[in-house]
Amino acid sequence: MRLLIAEDDPKLLKSLTHIFEHNKFMVDGVPTGDAAFSYAQTGEYDGIVLDVMMPGMDGITVLQNLRKMNVKTPVLLLTARSEVSQRVEGLDAGADDYLPKPFSTSELLARVRAMLRRKDNYVPDLLSCQNVTLNRSTYQLEYNGCLQNLSGKEYQIMEIMMQNPKMVVPADKFITHIWGWDSDVDTSVVWVHISNIRKKLDAIQAPLEIKFIRGAGYVLEDGT
Repeated sequence: MRLLIAEDDPKLLKSLTHIFEHNKFMVDGVPTGDAAFSYAQTGEYDGIVLDVMMPGMDGITVLQNLRKMNVKTPVLLLTARSEVSQRVEGLDAGADDYLPKPFSTSELLARVRAMLRRKDNYVPDLLSCQNVTLNRSTYQLEYNGCLQNLSGKEYQIMEIMMQNPKMVVPADKFITHIWGWDSDVDTSVVWVHISNIRKKLDAIQAPLEIKFIRGAGYVLEDGT
């Protein structure tokens, strides 16, 4: 799952990024409303966590403009302002939820998970392919009762592949979605993580195979 976080306080932005990455989300963090608007237009995100008070374009204006462009990505608004009228303003602008500061980490995560469950394209906790399941809560692969734990990057790669079975996924897409637009990671890093996933699929005797297509990318196929 990929999130966009917009927060002008650098310490809080760093903290939010760490919290979500620790919980196996892929994250892009930006410090201004203008940057948030630019990133959000790509449609690459499953959810957006948006601070209301930011330099340049404020969060509510960002949200209003996104909704006018028919960008339906669910949005959770963060703000230090907690008056009812201001909460109503954010919800009327198209927000899916509203969380006043300060907030607890557990409540933030719970609200984001709930927001993602409510979105138009419902995302289940379990992804399944050829009776192999990827658990989005425990970050484990399971087949016939056998389990393998995945690291953060392994989980994120496998999530993308199981969402796109039998489709070629370019290595550059993994880099963009997992490491970010400005990353200097090269394709050899992707290969290392995929090599580790292959070993874990073998360990549980999963009937899946990740094949490399030269000049194209990787594809998840039936391995039986």
